[in-house]
Amino acid sequence: MSSNTIGLSLPRILFLPVTGTWTLPFAAYLLLLSNRTVYQRQRHEKYLGDKLAQESSNNEQSNPDPLHLAVRSHQNFLENVPLAFIFTVVAELNGGNKKALNYGMAALLALRILHVEFGMYGEETVGAGRPIGYYGTQAWLAGMAAYGSYLVKAYWEF
Repeated sequence: MSSNTIGLSLPRILFLPVTGTWTLPFAAYLLLLSNRTVYQRQRHEKYLGDKLAQESSNNEQSNPDPLHLAVRSHQNFLENVPLAFIFTVVAELNGGNKKALNYGMAALLALRILHVEFGMYGEETVGAGRPIGYYGTQAWLAGMAAYGSYLVKAYWEF
């Protein structure tokens, strides 16, 4: 049997190799963020809600609530990455440059890690990575949406 066959010697077709390549690194980081949230919930025995303290304190930025920080880091990832994967799939299925898409996904993962690890978990939750990660992700989403639209411009007879 050849390594390019499945089952009854049918050829294997790779429909989304770029997107498929990036599922593991993004899933691994998502699992890290998810496990941080679970860890904080178990550590503080707070299984419902997103904050440990009922009232917000004045020094929230210098002494952030660890559960709230973990929950928001996880949510921020989930607010952006699924849409980014959809945009990548659209571009890849419409003939996007695979090298450019791979570099784009690498950049997005770096931006998301910057946002959390060097931003939200940075000094007073506003490390340099936070604005870089946020604005970089927004630019990435706009750019990938534009690229996906560009790839199908012939459909609209431009």
